[in-house]
Amino acid sequence: MADSEGKKDEYRRQYLAMDAGERSLFDSWVQAFKNTTGLGLSPEQLAKRNVQRAFEKDEQDCKRCEKWRNELLRTSPVVRFMAEKLKHSGYDASAEKMPCMKCNEMRSGGFTPDGTIQLCYNQLAGRWHLETTMAHEMIHAYDQQNFNINWLNLEHHACTEIRAASLSGDCSWFQEFLRGNMGFYKHHQVCVKRRAVLSLLANPSCKSKKHAEAAVNKVFDSCFTDTRPFDEIY
Repeated sequence: MADSEGKKDEYRRQYLAMDAGERSLFDSWVQAFKNTTGLGLSPEQLAKRNVQRAFEKDEQDCKRCEKWRNELLRTSPVVRFMAEKLKHSGYDASAEKMPCMKCNEMRSGGFTPDGTIQLCYNQLAGRWHLETTMAHEMIHAYDQQNFNINWLNLEHHACTEIRAASLSGDCSWFQEFLRGNMGFYKHHQVCVKRRAVLSLLANPSCKSKKHAEAAVNKVFDSCFTDTRPFDEIY
């Protein structure tokens, strides 16, 4: 105990012996160390630090999402293809129509009836994930522009979800591997149905999982084989 107090006195003596410039530099280093590690901060300071760090991470993730989105609009074959088809359908697939935002739900994107494609910057696993998400939501935009979708009609919603899951790459082998879903016989179809049902569960017109499954099964054959605007499954 005495040895510990002796060390504190020595540190205090050395600190007081510093000139103003050295002391200011030392204080800055100590504060930076506390902010980095959290050691030595009061509960209030720690809470403030955590809030600031969360804000900085959100800002960083959002800027990264916007950078990837802009790059994909220029370079991704599937995104560029869909953007061109949407343009011909009267939909301007510009960056302004695809805002990066923070989402509370476990989803990487969304499409709203007013034509907005939402990109969830806090749910993205990587640039490839954003590419699939953009393609998925752009297929919804294409369907709305061309097929007069009523989003509260569960069969309409099921059809566009089937098409988006199948054509966007959402059910690729790599995506399914990351989800821990592996299969061989008609696994693509199995994935498409599963993903479509999950999306329908968020529809206010959906009464239950069985209700969603019935809607998907009813329209599956016709919607799965409709690959417009692609010639075949991407």
